[in-house]
Formats: sequence, C-alpha cells, structure tokens
Amino acid sequence: MVKQESVDNARIVGSPMVHKVCLFLLLFAFWMALAGSLKTKFVIYGIITAATTVWLCYPLLLVPNRDGSKKYFVFGVPIFKFISYTGWLMWQLVLANIDVLKATTSQELDIDPKVVRFYFRVDNPMAYVVLANSITLTPGTVTLNVDDEGLFEIHALTVGAAEGVLDGSFQKKVADLFGEELDFAVVEEEE
Repeated sequence: MVKQESVDNARIVGSPMVHKVCLFLLLFAFWMALAGSLKTKFVIYGIITAATTVWLCYPLLLVPNRDGSKKYFVFGVPIFKFISYTGWLMWQLVLANIDVLKATTSQELDIDPKVVRFYFRVDNPMAYVVLANSITLTPGTVTLNVDDEGLFEIHALTVGAAEGVLDGSFQKKVADLFGEELDFAVVEEEE
C-alpha cells in the first residue's frame, strides 16, 4: 500500500495541462476525420467525446519510473524527434531486410543465431518499451526479455543483426528521443 501511495503522489514530468490539451486536440481531430462533416452536432459531440476521453484516460497514460518518484506521460516525446526517430528506424528496417535477405538466399545459409545481452538503463519506462519494440520490429532480431535492472536479451539471426544491436545506435537514438542520458553496456558472451 505504501508503494501505491508514493506512485499516486509522484511528480509528473512535463506539464499535465499541455499533455491534456494535446491529447484532446488529437482525439478531436480524429473524431472530426471520422465524422467527415463540420455540422454543429458533430463538432459538439466531438468536443464532448474528446474531453470525456481525456478526463477518463489521462491517469492511465501516466507510467511511474522504477522508484516511483516520477510519472511520465506515455506520449511525452517531442514531435520532431519522434518524426526523426521514425525515419531513422524505417531506414534501419530496410538495411536489416537486406541483411536477412542476403543471409537466407545465399548458396549456403549464412545465419549464425545467437542470444546477445546488453544493459540499457534510463529513468523513463517508455524508453524500454520503444527500444524493445524497435529491436523486435527489425528483421533478424527479437527481444526475448527485459528485466528490472535493464538487461535486454536479444535473439539475433545473423552476425550483422547481432552487431547492429550491440553497436549502441538503437540505444543512443532511443535515449535521445526521450531526452535521457545514455547508460549502455554490452554483456560479454561466455564461451
């Protein structure tokens, strides 16, 4: 019970009013796009629906950090950084697709599956989610596990996939996206 009280009283990172207004505008724009009409009744329904949804859902979109001292808004990333990250990720997907295509269509199957491990520690829990999902989205890699200490276990299909995960570029981009300091270390494989 004490842990729950500390999470409820945690400091919200960023401005809750800005979060709510942005969420309201996004939901209202979505409503209007679905309505397809600017008639007064659709605008009024849209305002009521978006405001009610924000009021009900905003507390659910706040995630606490590990020690419960702060809460982060799930969608609390700068839009231009998000667009930049998305473009970079799309390019990584192209490169990974080419790597897997070469490995699986060569005369001799050029795969070397292995599990690689690294530590990635940040305060914002959404950074863990984005990193794990970005790695899994990339062909040739799957995030197997992320523990409470920030240890990631990744299955890599090829040598290129393993090197791509361990070179720190994904981790650096995700840390930058969330405005976090990069704390990254590769766990050496035991032979």
